Amino acid sequence: MKTVNPLWNFFISIKLTVVLLLSLAMTSIIGTVLPQNKNPQFYEGYGPIGVRLIEHLNLFDMYHAWWFQGLLLLLMINIVVCSINRLQKTGSLIWGPASDIRPDRFVGRKDARTLDDARDTEALIKSYEPLVRRWFPGCQVLRTENQVVIYGEKGRWSRLGVYIVHLSVILLLVGGLVGSFFGFEGFVTLPEGETTDTVHIHGTGQTLSLDFQIRCDRFSISRYENGMVKEYRSSLTLLENGAPVLQKDIIVNDPLRYRGINIFQSSYGKLAPQQQDSPALPEPGPDTEYHLHFLSKESGMTYTRHAKVGVEVDIPEGLGKFLIVSYEPQTDFHGRPLGPALKGILTPMEGEPVDVVLPIRFPGFDRMRSGDVAIAVIPPRPSPPAALPDEETRYYTGLQVTRDPGVGLVYAGFALMIIGCFVSFYLSHQQVCVVIDDQQGRRRVTLSGIANRNKISMQHRIEKIFGAMTKV
Repeated sequence: MKTVNPLWNFFISIKLTVVLLLSLAMTSIIGTVLPQNKNPQFYEGYGPIGVRLIEHLNLFDMYHAWWFQGLLLLLMINIVVCSINRLQKTGSLIWGPASDIRPDRFVGRKDARTLDDARDTEALIKSYEPLVRRWFPGCQVLRTENQVVIYGEKGRWSRLGVYIVHLSVILLLVGGLVGSFFGFEGFVTLPEGETTDTVHIHGTGQTLSLDFQIRCDRFSISRYENGMVKEYRSSLTLLENGAPVLQKDIIVNDPLRYRGINIFQSSYGKLAPQQQDSPALPEPGPDTEYHLHFLSKESGMTYTRHAKVGVEVDIPEGLGKFLIVSYEPQTDFHGRPLGPALKGILTPMEGEPVDVVLPIRFPGFDRMRSGDVAIAVIPPRPSPPAALPDEETRYYTGLQVTRDPGVGLVYAGFALMIIGCFVSFYLSHQQVCVVIDDQQGRRRVTLSGIANRNKISMQHRIEKIFGAMTKV
């Protein structure tokens, strides 16, 4: 008696496939609606319970969460087991010999074509076999006492199309899991002329040291006649052991690729004059006045206001109010040191107040926050260093640094999926049969064909063969 493995039955269940696909679809909707890899302050608007739930389920980086990866792994096992189970049943149709040739399957069909021929059987075989073999190379002649069958077939392997599609899905899933486990996605801000080998990983607060260094030789911006930014470009040089190994200018959507690591142009910003000359800033006193820039994202206008700690200022265009709460000599963002920064509270006209961090060294930092206004701070006054009239503006470039070792598997999966879909939809397993019956001195010839798909094409082929048979 054949034993039944409960685990095997669990994984070949179509119900499991449906549940997994629905679960992945629903959770992907959550990952689309809930912004991913944002500043922790961003999620404070969901309330204490919501923040705890987001942190517990790792919803801020959902596609790298253990439970999401577990769903992908279960789906992959489900597809593999279902494919093996089905292939065991259809394997004989693909690789087995054509031993079960039953003429009655063909003769009794409504679309069968018949003709009567007075020639003897051997002459008919000699005439009809080449016609069948022309279209179906795998042709054979079977003889019985009162009947001769000319049987041909091709395209057995086309039944593998569905398994090729299954394999492509498995490669896509494996590629995604490999990239999730062994890849990374990070960022780095690099001022002109400086070098780094450290990348800050999104959403973890961790840093990663690269095997090489990245140097920003120059950053440039080109603009349209109306002043809008047309393109921004970073001239990067990669160094190993202090020696340059690769140099390239990168722009948006044209990254630098080296040893499996991709470096994308992501953002940029202007360094404050104090940062250009003297990064070390003294801690200001209670009467220190700050120079704030408010950028309206809707109108594109920038407004300047002076503010002090504890004094609330109005933001133009009815964008709300802003209050500087404190000055911090050292501030971290996901474990990344930002240097001195202001901490404040932005109160929009509608909605809840938002905590804002404004690093003095990175004026464009607050643009990453969602909202109607972005705030930047120029280092404290009084006594700013006097800028020379011909002083050049110095920029920093924001780079996105990624590594995905599973991308090759993903590309292979897409290629296999195209091949599998082509085989499944456009190719078919076709069988043709010519039956010659001896009926009192005359031969009744019956022609018919069977295809597992694309039956109209098979009918056209039968018509062509039958037309040729009537002429020989």
